[in-house]
Amino acid sequence: MPSPSDRPVSAIRVIIAFAIVYIVWGSTYFFIRLSVAHVPPMLVGCMRFLIAGIIMLVWCGATGERVFVWKDMKPAIVSGLLLLFFGNGALIWSEQYLPSSLAAILLASGPIWFVLLDKRKWKENFRSRETILGLLVGFAGVILLFGEQLLHSLSGSGAADAANGAITHAISGATGAADAVHGAGAHAASGAAGTAAGGGDSAGAAGTNWPAVAMLVLLIGSISWASGSLYAKYKSTGNSNSVNAGWQMLAAGVAFIPASLISGEWSRFHWQDVPLSSWLSIFYLVTMGSLAGYSAFVWLLQVRSATQVSTHAYVNPVVAVLLGVFFANEKMSPMQLLGLAIILVSVLLINLAKYRASATLRSRQEKSPAVPVRDSSGMAREHQKALER
Repeated sequence: MPSPSDRPVSAIRVIIAFAIVYIVWGSTYFFIRLSVAHVPPMLVGCMRFLIAGIIMLVWCGATGERVFVWKDMKPAIVSGLLLLFFGNGALIWSEQYLPSSLAAILLASGPIWFVLLDKRKWKENFRSRETILGLLVGFAGVILLFGEQLLHSLSGSGAADAANGAITHAISGATGAADAVHGAGAHAASGAAGTAAGGGDSAGAAGTNWPAVAMLVLLIGSISWASGSLYAKYKSTGNSNSVNAGWQMLAAGVAFIPASLISGEWSRFHWQDVPLSSWLSIFYLVTMGSLAGYSAFVWLLQVRSATQVSTHAYVNPVVAVLLGVFFANEKMSPMQLLGLAIILVSVLLINLAKYRASATLRSRQEKSPAVPVRDSSGMAREHQKALER
């Protein structure tokens, strides 16, 4: 029986899904910026995922999908919390204490965790020189892309300036929590917000090296994102991808409710002060970022290898930088351009390795004849000759 990543699917559908995950998730940086400028970050995540999850599940129910099946709901809820609550939440919390450039570099280690944690694919991944080389080259490209801002921030010029240059946008006058969220826009304005709320209050504790703690938390969050992706890939039941995505988003949105209340966001938030641009940005995050982008991501996990899907962690910052150049008058140095080119080469290497593996498998299957095999009773049976790798 073929594994989920070996399922025959339309190449056009795969290309479209990757384009959505690469481009749409990269564009959410800009819309997160507009939304959190006037709406508290955890409330943005709450509204985004609650609305998107409810819409998705209602649509699935209206089209005849089986929505309320506990054996299907349980893995979706678990993976949703790992991906959208703990994974991105760690990034949100960490960027209160780290420049966005450093956070982006640590976040780009995600594909490496996919390779290390995907035990079922160890043999395939570690035997592929293109895959390993692509992962290392992509990580090096991210370092080049944000290296100048990182050195600038570490030299004492200010974390805020580094954050502005690293992710191609900044939120003028935003609070520490709001500034933390814009770096997570490639996936969602979501995460373990309860932790973020508690961490902000204790940030001033004397004798604590909070940047070091934030780096550790961000590392754990990256592992959580990879773990949630693999859990969703291998533990999801026969339910549709749309239903799974709906429960994942709804679970994250519900988890944001107590976290937003505990953090005191509601007491500081006034609906009448929110401009139309922020509401339109949240609308974009719900429709394109979640309903389209996250659904495409969940589907890709079922039809392509987790390592291949994880390349979005390299491409999303590239899209964000390009959008900043074209629409926010950001400037790019030669080193940053080199980093962008290297990242694209890494994605090409990883996808090339997967394409070659699939082509080899199809070729062997086509050449494999059906041969007669006799059992102990002398009765002939037809068996497919096993392929030796």
